[in-house]
Amino acid sequence: MVRFFLIFIAVLAVLFRIDMLDEVQRVAIEPWTSLLATASAALMTPLDSDVAHHGRILMSKATGFAVSIEAGCNGVEAAIILIAGMIAFPSSWKHKLAGIAIGIAAVQVVNLLRIISLYYLGKWNMTVFEFAHLYLWQALIMLDVLVVWMLWIRWIARQQPPSPPHPPLANAA
Repeated sequence: MVRFFLIFIAVLAVLFRIDMLDEVQRVAIEPWTSLLATASAALMTPLDSDVAHHGRILMSKATGFAVSIEAGCNGVEAAIILIAGMIAFPSSWKHKLAGIAIGIAAVQVVNLLRIISLYYLGKWNMTVFEFAHLYLWQALIMLDVLVVWMLWIRWIARQQPPSPPHPPLANAA
């Protein structure tokens, strides 16, 4: 257990430090965040032609209401926590990499739902938007990370061969 927590904390520290580098932000994080806005708009426009996007901003053409996808809202931090948990857990690198790939995809699907729902909540009621943005969705994204990680651990347990039964203890007479 101590080994898990030490590795988990070390990986978190390294990945969060890498995430904060200006070059990483410019080359990876900002384009990713813009891609999330593009994907959100692509999912929304077939049913709502009022939606427009520019960079990391989703906006209503009619009202001008807009949401900007900022750091902490792009799913990167949630993915970092998931990656750290998977790297820290004892399993093969093959299983870790499969879990990380599928897990990040799962986190991002939920994050797209988050972005789209927050856009519509903000258009409807800013008080509800603030609550959902600051409290509800923060908890739901972390719950998603936990559920994905726990499902991955169950999958890992099924991949390992069962341990042989222990021989019966001999009576000392």
